[in-house]
Amino acid sequence: MKLVKAVIRPEKLYDVMKALEKDGFKGITVMDVVGRGKEGGIQVGDKSYDELAKTLIMIAVEDKQVNQVVEIITKYANTGMFGDGKVFVCQLDEVWTIRTKRKEQEVSYENKH
Repeated sequence: MKLVKAVIRPEKLYDVMKALEKDGFKGITVMDVVGRGKEGGIQVGDKSYDELAKTLIMIAVEDKQVNQVVEIITKYANTGMFGDGKVFVCQLDEVWTIRTKRKEQEVSYENKH
């Protein structure tokens, strides 16, 4: 299993979430975060912004679904400008359900593709 984490522009969240949901990926965690890329922030006129508002989404998927999820995120989060964000794919060793106190064997997603 993998954990896909994506830092995206807040205004692209709705588009990304709708596209993920349409393909059957409904379990997602969303957090408002601040950060900056390798450019170190942005300069707008006389103002300098060291940290920018971003949205972090996290979604656990089976290994075979990683490329599909990354493709959806990069397609729907893209504006073609600096600051569109990053996608990180991390190994996920275990997932436990709190209610049942059981370890999950795999993430269940019923994809249409």
